[in-house]
Amino acid sequence: MKLNINSHDIPFGTDILSITVPPALRQRHQTGLHYVDGVMGGRGFTPSTVTIFTGEPGAGKTTMALSLCNGLTGQGHIAVFNTAEESLHQISLTTERLGLKHGFLTGNTDCLDDLIEGLRGIQSANPKKQLFFIVDSLQCMHYMHPKFGRYHSATGALEMITNFCKETNAIAIIINQVNKSGKMAGSNKLKHMVDCHLHLSIEQRDPDLLGCRVLTAEKNRFGGCGHLVFLDMAEEGFKLVGTFKK
Repeated sequence: MKLNINSHDIPFGTDILSITVPPALRQRHQTGLHYVDGVMGGRGFTPSTVTIFTGEPGAGKTTMALSLCNGLTGQGHIAVFNTAEESLHQISLTTERLGLKHGFLTGNTDCLDDLIEGLRGIQSANPKKQLFFIVDSLQCMHYMHPKFGRYHSATGALEMITNFCKETNAIAIIINQVNKSGKMAGSNKLKHMVDCHLHLSIEQRDPDLLGCRVLTAEKNRFGGCGHLVFLDMAEEGFKLVGTFKK
Protein backbone atom coordinates (compact mmCIF):
# COMPACT_ATOMS: atom_id res chain seq x y z
CA MET A 1 0.00 0.00 0.00
CA LYS A 2 2.73 2.46 -0.89
CA LEU A 3 1.53 5.97 -1.58
CA ASN A 4 3.65 8.42 -3.50
CA ILE A 5 2.65 11.74 -1.98
CA ASN A 6 5.82 13.56 -2.93
CA SER A 7 4.64 16.84 -4.41
CA HIS A 8 8.10 18.18 -5.24
CA ASP A 9 7.66 17.18 -8.88
CA ILE A 10 4.73 19.59 -9.25
CA PRO A 11 6.19 22.68 -11.01
CA PHE A 12 6.38 25.92 -9.08
CA GLY A 13 3.49 28.18 -10.01
CA THR A 14 1.03 25.37 -10.77
CA ASP A 15 -2.63 26.38 -10.43
CA ILE A 16 -3.92 24.80 -7.23
CA LEU A 17 -7.18 23.80 -8.95
CA SER A 18 -5.30 21.69 -11.48
CA ILE A 19 -3.52 19.51 -8.91
CA THR A 20 -4.87 15.96 -8.60
CA VAL A 21 -4.92 14.65 -5.04
CA PRO A 22 -4.19 10.89 -4.75
CA PRO A 23 -7.38 9.00 -3.76
CA ALA A 24 -5.65 7.44 -0.76
CA LEU A 25 -5.16 10.89 0.76
CA ARG A 26 -8.93 11.36 0.75
CA GLN A 27 -9.51 8.23 2.81
CA ARG A 28 -10.24 8.27 6.53
CA HIS A 29 -9.90 5.27 8.82
CA GLN A 30 -12.00 5.11 11.96
CA THR A 31 -10.59 3.53 15.08
CA GLY A 32 -13.58 1.78 16.63
CA LEU A 33 -13.36 4.13 19.64
CA HIS A 34 -16.14 6.67 19.08
CA TYR A 35 -14.65 9.21 21.48
CA VAL A 36 -11.32 9.23 19.62
CA ASP A 37 -12.99 9.43 16.21
CA GLY A 38 -15.19 12.23 17.53
CA VAL A 39 -12.24 14.31 18.71
CA MET A 40 -10.66 13.76 15.28
CA GLY A 41 -13.63 15.40 13.58
CA GLY A 42 -15.77 12.26 13.41
CA ARG A 43 -13.94 10.75 10.46
CA GLY A 44 -10.88 9.09 11.95
CA PHE A 45 -7.26 9.18 10.77
CA THR A 46 -5.75 10.04 7.40
CA PRO A 47 -3.17 7.73 5.75
CA SER A 48 0.50 8.76 5.83
CA THR A 49 0.05 10.95 8.91
CA VAL A 50 1.76 11.23 12.27
CA THR A 51 -0.15 12.05 15.45
CA ILE A 52 1.57 12.91 18.70
CA PHE A 53 -0.30 11.90 21.85
CA THR A 54 0.57 13.71 25.07
CA GLY A 55 -0.75 13.58 28.61
CA GLU A 56 0.25 14.09 32.19
CA PRO A 57 1.49 11.09 34.21
CA GLY A 58 -1.36 8.85 35.33
CA ALA A 59 -3.86 10.28 32.85
CA GLY A 60 -4.13 6.95 31.04
CA LYS A 61 -2.14 7.37 27.84
CA THR A 62 -1.06 3.73 27.69
CA THR A 63 -4.54 2.48 28.61
CA MET A 64 -6.08 4.54 25.81
CA ALA A 65 -3.36 3.47 23.36
CA LEU A 66 -4.01 -0.23 24.07
CA SER A 67 -7.77 0.28 23.72
CA LEU A 68 -7.08 2.07 20.46
CA CYS A 69 -5.06 -0.86 19.11
CA ASN A 70 -7.84 -3.24 20.09
CA GLY A 71 -10.43 -1.06 18.34
CA LEU A 72 -8.31 -0.75 15.20
CA THR A 73 -7.97 -4.53 14.93
CA GLY A 74 -11.73 -4.81 15.32
CA GLN A 75 -12.09 -2.42 12.37
CA GLY A 76 -9.99 -4.75 10.20
CA HIS A 77 -6.75 -2.77 10.37
CA ILE A 78 -3.29 -3.93 11.39
CA ALA A 79 -2.33 -2.38 14.73
CA VAL A 80 1.14 -2.59 16.26
CA PHE A 81 1.90 -1.40 19.80
CA ASN A 82 5.61 -0.94 20.48
CA THR A 83 6.57 -0.31 24.08
CA ALA A 84 10.01 0.88 25.10
CA GLU A 85 8.83 1.68 28.64
CA GLU A 86 7.21 -1.54 29.89
CA SER A 87 7.70 -5.25 29.35
CA LEU A 88 5.31 -7.17 27.12
CA HIS A 89 4.24 -9.16 30.19
CA GLN A 90 3.05 -5.91 31.79
CA ILE A 91 1.23 -4.95 28.59
CA SER A 92 -0.38 -8.40 28.46
CA LEU A 93 -1.63 -8.04 32.05
CA THR A 94 -3.09 -4.61 31.28
CA THR A 95 -4.77 -6.02 28.17
CA GLU A 96 -6.37 -8.75 30.30
CA ARG A 97 -7.55 -6.23 32.90
CA LEU A 98 -9.15 -4.07 30.22
CA GLY A 99 -10.91 -7.07 28.71
CA LEU A 100 -9.61 -6.36 25.20
CA LYS A 101 -10.81 -9.13 22.88
CA HIS A 102 -9.61 -8.27 19.38
CA GLY A 103 -5.89 -8.34 20.09
CA PHE A 104 -3.08 -6.59 18.24
CA LEU A 105 0.58 -7.02 17.35
CA THR A 106 3.35 -5.98 19.73
CA GLY A 107 6.97 -4.89 19.80
CA ASN A 108 9.41 -4.24 22.62
CA THR A 109 12.32 -2.40 21.05
CA ASP A 110 13.84 0.99 21.82
CA CYS A 111 15.69 1.05 18.49
CA LEU A 112 13.79 2.91 15.79
CA ASP A 113 15.74 1.21 13.01
CA ASP A 114 14.63 -2.21 14.27
CA LEU A 115 11.05 -1.00 14.68
CA ILE A 116 10.82 0.28 11.11
CA GLU A 117 12.35 -2.94 9.76
CA GLY A 118 9.75 -4.96 11.68
CA LEU A 119 6.93 -2.73 10.45
CA ARG A 120 8.03 -3.22 6.85
CA GLY A 121 7.81 -6.98 7.31
CA ILE A 122 4.34 -6.76 8.83
CA GLN A 123 3.16 -4.48 6.05
CA SER A 124 4.57 -6.81 3.37
CA ALA A 125 2.65 -9.70 4.90
CA ASN A 126 -0.59 -7.67 4.99
CA PRO A 127 -0.51 -5.51 1.84
CA LYS A 128 -4.26 -4.90 1.67
CA LYS A 129 -4.71 -3.68 5.24
CA GLN A 130 -4.08 -0.23 6.69
CA LEU A 131 -1.12 -0.23 9.08
CA PHE A 132 -1.35 1.73 12.33
CA PHE A 133 1.49 1.72 14.82
CA ILE A 134 1.80 3.26 18.27
CA VAL A 135 5.15 4.04 19.92
CA ASP A 136 5.36 4.33 23.72
CA SER A 137 7.21 6.58 24.02
CA LEU A 138 9.20 8.96 21.82
CA GLN A 139 11.65 9.83 24.63
CA CYS A 140 12.71 6.20 24.96
CA MET A 141 13.58 5.65 21.30
CA HIS A 142 17.04 5.89 19.78
CA TYR A 143 18.35 5.34 16.27
CA MET A 144 21.69 4.60 14.67
CA HIS A 145 23.37 7.79 13.45
CA PRO A 146 25.93 7.25 10.65
CA LYS A 147 28.45 9.46 12.45
CA PHE A 148 27.62 9.20 16.15
CA GLY A 149 26.27 5.65 16.41
CA ARG A 150 23.49 5.13 18.98
CA TYR A 151 21.76 8.50 19.07
CA HIS A 152 18.89 10.06 21.01
CA SER A 153 17.05 12.93 19.34
CA ALA A 154 13.29 13.36 19.53
CA THR A 155 13.18 15.49 16.38
CA GLY A 156 15.45 13.07 14.51
CA ALA A 157 13.34 10.08 15.55
CA LEU A 158 10.12 11.87 14.61
CA GLU A 159 11.58 12.74 11.22
CA MET A 160 12.40 9.06 10.59
CA ILE A 161 8.86 8.05 11.56
CA THR A 162 7.37 10.75 9.33
CA ASN A 163 9.44 9.67 6.34
CA PHE A 164 8.39 6.05 6.84
CA CYS A 165 4.71 7.01 6.98
CA LYS A 166 4.94 9.18 3.87
CA GLU A 167 6.67 6.38 2.00
CA THR A 168 4.41 3.52 3.03
CA ASN A 169 0.99 5.04 3.78
CA ALA A 170 1.25 3.95 7.44
CA ILE A 171 -0.40 5.90 10.26
CA ALA A 172 1.67 6.60 13.39
CA ILE A 173 0.53 7.61 16.87
CA ILE A 174 3.49 8.61 19.02
CA ILE A 175 3.17 8.95 22.79
CA ASN A 176 5.16 11.87 24.15
CA GLN A 177 5.66 13.02 27.72
CA VAL A 178 4.89 16.45 29.15
CA ASN A 179 7.10 18.63 31.33
CA LYS A 180 6.34 19.97 34.80
CA SER A 181 4.34 22.86 33.37
CA GLY A 182 2.12 20.46 31.42
CA LYS A 183 3.56 21.39 28.04
CA MET A 184 4.83 18.91 25.48
CA ALA A 185 8.33 17.74 26.40
CA GLY A 186 11.12 18.40 23.96
CA SER A 187 11.65 20.96 21.25
CA ASN A 188 8.80 23.21 20.11
CA LYS A 189 9.63 21.92 16.66
CA LEU A 190 7.85 18.64 17.48
CA LYS A 191 4.36 20.17 17.42
CA HIS A 192 5.05 21.69 14.00
CA MET A 193 6.35 18.42 12.56
CA VAL A 194 3.22 16.36 13.24
CA ASP A 195 -0.16 16.36 11.51
CA CYS A 196 -2.25 15.97 14.66
CA HIS A 197 -1.82 16.44 18.39
CA LEU A 198 -4.06 14.64 20.88
CA HIS A 199 -3.84 15.54 24.57
CA LEU A 200 -5.20 13.68 27.59
CA SER A 201 -5.51 15.58 30.87
CA ILE A 202 -7.14 15.16 34.28
CA GLU A 203 -9.94 17.63 35.10
CA GLN A 204 -9.09 19.54 38.28
CA ARG A 205 -11.34 22.63 38.17
CA ASP A 206 -14.97 21.60 37.65
CA PRO A 207 -16.20 19.90 40.87
CA ASP A 208 -18.81 17.92 38.93
CA LEU A 209 -16.15 16.47 36.61
CA LEU A 210 -13.27 16.31 39.07
CA GLY A 211 -10.90 13.47 38.17
CA CYS A 212 -12.43 12.87 34.74
CA ARG A 213 -10.04 12.50 31.84
CA VAL A 214 -10.35 15.14 29.13
CA LEU A 215 -9.35 14.22 25.57
CA THR A 216 -8.80 17.07 23.12
CA ALA A 217 -7.36 17.57 19.64
CA GLU A 218 -4.91 20.43 19.99
CA LYS A 219 -4.04 20.22 16.28
CA ASN A 220 -5.64 18.45 13.34
CA ARG A 221 -4.59 19.26 9.79
CA PHE A 222 -7.34 17.09 8.31
CA GLY A 223 -10.33 17.87 10.51
CA GLY A 224 -11.80 20.11 13.14
CA CYS A 225 -10.47 20.94 16.59
CA GLY A 226 -12.19 22.20 19.69
CA HIS A 227 -14.10 19.15 20.92
CA LEU A 228 -13.60 18.18 24.55
CA VAL A 229 -14.42 14.60 25.47
CA PHE A 230 -14.87 13.83 29.17
CA LEU A 231 -14.12 10.25 30.16
CA ASP A 232 -14.35 8.24 33.35
CA MET A 233 -11.34 5.99 33.82
CA ALA A 234 -12.42 2.74 35.47
CA GLU A 235 -10.65 -0.57 36.06
CA GLU A 236 -11.87 -1.84 32.69
CA GLY A 237 -10.91 1.31 30.76
CA PHE A 238 -12.62 4.50 29.66
CA LYS A 239 -16.32 5.30 29.68
CA LEU A 240 -17.79 8.37 28.00
CA VAL A 241 -19.18 11.00 30.38
CA GLY A 242 -19.95 13.75 27.89
CA THR A 243 -18.68 15.99 25.11
CA PHE A 244 -18.30 19.74 24.82
CA LYS A 245 -17.55 22.01 21.87
CA LYS A 246 -15.29 24.99 22.64
